[in-house]
Formats: sequence, C-alpha cells, structure tokens
Amino acid sequence: MPAHKFKLEIDQGATYDKVVTWKAGAKAATAAPVDLTGCKARAQIRAEVDSPDVLLALTTENGRIELGGPAGTIRILIDAATTAEITWESGVYDLEVVFPGSGRVVRRMAGSVLVSKEVTRDA
Repeated sequence: MPAHKFKLEIDQGATYDKVVTWKAGAKAATAAPVDLTGCKARAQIRAEVDSPDVLLALTTENGRIELGGPAGTIRILIDAATTAEITWESGVYDLEVVFPGSGRVVRRMAGSVLVSKEVTRDA
C-alpha cells in the first residue's frame, strides 16, 4: 500500500495538532482501524527529499507523534514554541510506523509541508 498523500500546513507560532485514523479493509464502508498498540512512529521534515539536513524531527519518543493503539489514530502534535522557532517556509516529509516484534516498517503518510509565517508576535 503506498503512503497516503497528505499536506502539512503549519501556522508559525501556533500549536499544530492533526489526528488521522489509519483504517484497512477491502471497502471504505467496512474498513477497520489498524491496531497500533506497541508501535512507534517517526517522521522527518527536510527541505527536499535528498537534503542531508533534518529541519524538524517528529517521533513517538519526542512526543510529537502519538499513536492511539486499537483506535488506529496517528496524532501529529507540534507545540507553539517549536513552530515559533521555524525559519523555513516549505519542505517535504514522510511518516513511518514501526510494528513491534516483526520490526515491519510501513510508510503511512508523505507529502509537502508549508509554513504560514506568523505576523502577531510577543513584543
């Protein structure tokens, strides 16, 4: 299954909080959430696919990705202090889920990242 194409649109200086549900099944009407219990997730934002520098790392370990176990939810959460420090305007990312035991890695999401620059700032 190819990665789901999803654009991340981040407002600089604001909390980014997006939840998606990973479902699997032959038909959308009968698809069931994928159990993510025990899984870990990781994502990197880079200027371009081949860029050596990571602009922002998101993982279950650093709290920027939360997995919802049997509900199949993937929550991307970037606090306002972190988005306020962003100096770049665009990039690309992908998000991988690592399953326990087998170590199977699924590239679940991928796409572009756009940052809307903050106008209102602390004095």
